[in-house]
Formats: sequence, structure tokens, C-alpha cells
Amino acid sequence: MLKIRLRRVGAKKQPSYRIVIAEADNPRDGRFLENIGHYNPRTEPAAISVNEERALHWLSMGAQPTDAVHRIFGWTGTGDRFTRLKSGEELNGLLSEAEAAAAERPFETKTRRDDLIGVSPRKSKKQIAKEAAVAVAEAADAEESAVEADE
Repeated sequence: MLKIRLRRVGAKKQPSYRIVIAEADNPRDGRFLENIGHYNPRTEPAAISVNEERALHWLSMGAQPTDAVHRIFGWTGTGDRFTRLKSGEELNGLLSEAEAAAAERPFETKTRRDDLIGVSPRKSKKQIAKEAAVAVAEAADAEESAVEADE
């Protein structure tokens, strides 16, 4: 069975990944059939590049994406385009749509969990708690001044 999965590359503690087609039995960084893209989670925002034509080809041939690759395909829209390809849309139209989407955004945005919930990844838990305490104190001061103004 063929899998579409991530293959780790990069130095120690500086991972970057290639999106590859490999046999399910092969090791993570072992032999693969084709490289169809890359994913670098260490950049802000995460850098993602997928060769849509080859990805759609391998998906139509029965290759199964892993959970991580399935998420990446969701971010780039490849999963939606594959569903539309299966329903009968023409491949050329889907590929031109993919090229237009890739030209709009050279890197994928809002992929990190912290960005999705609105917390900056550079802030520590102490900083976040301190900002919350300051916001609560300001709200209490504003409420107190409103009560004084009414009297």
C-alpha cells in the first residue's frame, strides 16, 4: 500500500519535511518513490509547497495520506480539489485554480495552533496571565469610575 507522508530532513532540532510517496512498510526516512512537496513548520507562517498535479495523480491511484499530510492538504486546498476531481470536474481547471491559489499566498497562513486561538507563540504563560490581570484591573477601574459618575 502506498502512503503519502512526511519525510524528516534538516539538522538536529531544526526539522523540515518533504512530502513523499512511499510504501507503507518502508521506514520514515527510508526509500520513497517520489517527492511531491515540502513543509517547514519552523518559519512564521509555516512554508508549504505541494505539486498539486502529482498529489492528485497519486491520490487517484489509491495512495493514502497520513493524518499530518491530510491536514496539510486541507490547508492548501488539495483535499477539496481531489474530492471535486472524483465528482467529475476537469483536472486542468483544478490545476489552474491551484496555481492561482499558490500565487496568492507563497506560504500558508494561520496553520499553527497558537495563531488559530489568537495567542502569540512568543509570549510565555506568565506574560499572558499578567496581561489578563491588567485587563481585569482596567475593567474594574472603568466600572468603578462609571459608578462614581452616576452618583
